[in-house]
Amino acid sequence: MRSYILLGLLAARTLSLGQTLAFEAASVKPSSADSNQADVQSRSGRLTMRNVTLKRCIRGAYYIPELSVVGGPKWIDDARFDIEAKAPGPAGDHDLMLMLQTLLADRFHLVCHRETRSMPGYELVLAKGGLKAKPSAPDAAGRTSRSRIEIDAQGSTMGNLAEKLADALGVPVSDFTGVSGRFDFQLRWTPEQVAGKSDAAPDTGPSIFAALQEQLGLKLESRKVPVEVVVIDSAEKATEN
Repeated sequence: MRSYILLGLLAARTLSLGQTLAFEAASVKPSSADSNQADVQSRSGRLTMRNVTLKRCIRGAYYIPELSVVGGPKWIDDARFDIEAKAPGPAGDHDLMLMLQTLLADRFHLVCHRETRSMPGYELVLAKGGLKAKPSAPDAAGRTSRSRIEIDAQGSTMGNLAEKLADALGVPVSDFTGVSGRFDFQLRWTPEQVAGKSDAAPDTGPSIFAALQEQLGLKLESRKVPVEVVVIDSAEKATEN
């Protein structure tokens, strides 16, 4: 299945009433950070993205893991940007991401399309005993960050967690928990390349699979899963404001 999204021209950028969803003001600048750690926060109609790649932006705008963003020039994985954007009024995460689609089309001249492919991966499901994550406060800002040993989240959906797990594992992960709502949690694990060493200390910690079950009451089941990918047809580096 294949559906083209010409950003700036089709429905991905519009409300059902035909109104274009766009930020009132937005700043895009090359990042000066000296690390690869990205940070994304949204609150009260504002979106702040620090040290992000274009691929990371597309991931957020289209609710897909980064490994499901394919094609495009090499710099989409390397060049990093700081983005500050303000909506015309109060806006939730869904509308902010639609506005981000518009911004990517306007500032990066992004044109892309969607395809559905069947790939080996995992289904994220509830483990015996049920979910252990803490429900978020109603006014909590959405924030999720990942490193090679942890996922730290506030106001995260199970879909967000599946995306982060896919990034950590390098294979598709689909949310089959059936759990709605937003949660706060911290998932910590030991990378397999450390845990698997014969000289590693016995208390190095759990694998990501064990940690997921012990800490969050979730598990990953190996499956061939349908994966929606976003294929980049063309993109250009954004010029500084």
